[in-house]
Amino acid sequence: MAMIPSFFNNRSRDIIFDPFFSFDPFKDFPFPSSSLIPRENSAFVNTRIDWKETSEAHVFKADLPGIKKEEVKVEIEDDRVLQISGERNVEKEDRNDTWHRVERSSGKFLRRFKLPENAKTDQVKAGLENGVLTVTVPKEEVKKPDAKKTIEISC
Repeated sequence: MAMIPSFFNNRSRDIIFDPFFSFDPFKDFPFPSSSLIPRENSAFVNTRIDWKETSEAHVFKADLPGIKKEEVKVEIEDDRVLQISGERNVEKEDRNDTWHRVERSSGKFLRRFKLPENAKTDQVKAGLENGVLTVTVPKEEVKKPDAKKTIEISC
């Protein structure tokens, strides 16, 4: 029993039922937990992006609440790498304010995706609406080689 870390650190049982109590059950274990991620990297870690392929395009959707379009950059690098980056600024603090909880992430974020050969990288479109960035990369039809090809035999 002594080898099992105490999850509650000898705190009162009343705290366990407090819905606003910040509890990290992995704090005493010897592997990284979310509390070890530096605050400035938390936005990078939390940037969620979906990638779906339709018959016409590759569509990327990123949740970026509170981000203005001027704070986001969408680029194509090395001909076929889609890069989405930006920065969520920290809210300005007033010396008279008392903060009880800070959970919204801030800082820089960066995500990169290697696009398939059928991506038309010269026709990429991006839009930001209601905190969701949508990047559409049209596809071109890739010609499939003939199933059977006759080779002429030389002398």
